[in-house]
Amino acid sequence: MTRTFSWNRLRVVLAVVALLAIVLVPSAVNGTVAGWKDADSSEGAFQAGTVPTPVLTRNCAYISVLGLGARVRVYWKPPAGYQLGDIDVTASTSGLGSVLAPITGFSLASNTTSSGDGSYTTDVPTNLLGGLLGLGTELEIAFQTRHASGWRSNAASVASNAGLIAGLSGSCRNLT
Repeated sequence: MTRTFSWNRLRVVLAVVALLAIVLVPSAVNGTVAGWKDADSSEGAFQAGTVPTPVLTRNCAYISVLGLGARVRVYWKPPAGYQLGDIDVTASTSGLGSVLAPITGFSLASNTTSSGDGSYTTDVPTNLLGGLLGLGTELEIAFQTRHASGWRSNAASVASNAGLIAGLSGSCRNLT
C-alpha cells in the first residue's frame, strides 16, 4: 500500500498545533514563580470633625412694654475655644421648608453683653425681624458656631411669638 501525501491532513494537523499554541503559550509566558505571604496588616479609621454647638444657659425671654421696644433676649455661651466673633445668628419662620437666614441690620457684637463668666446675653429687636414676627407667627432664632474651615455647628435655637396685639401676649421658649 502506498501512502499519498494529503494536504487536508496537513491542514488539520497545523490547525491543531496552532490551537494548542494559542491556548498553552500564554499561560507559560504569563506564569510566574514569584509570590509572597506576609502576616502584617494595617487598620485605620477616620471620623469627620464636628463643630461644637453654643449652649443656651437660661430660658429666653420676650420683652415688650405695650409693644414698644419689643425684643427677644437670649442667654447663651459659646463652646470652649470659640469667641463672640465665631458665632452667627440666623432667623426663620416656623414650618416645613423654613430656611435660616441672617437677620438684616443685626449686629451680634452691638446687641450682646458679656456676663463676665464666659456667657452672653443677646437682645434681638423684633423690628429687625420685619414681617417674620407678628400676628401670632412663630420665629426661630438660631446661634451657630462657625469654624475657620467654613463648617457650622448645629443650632442652639429659641422660638419666639409676638402675640396678636402689640406684643402683649408675646412669648419665647428654648428649643435646644
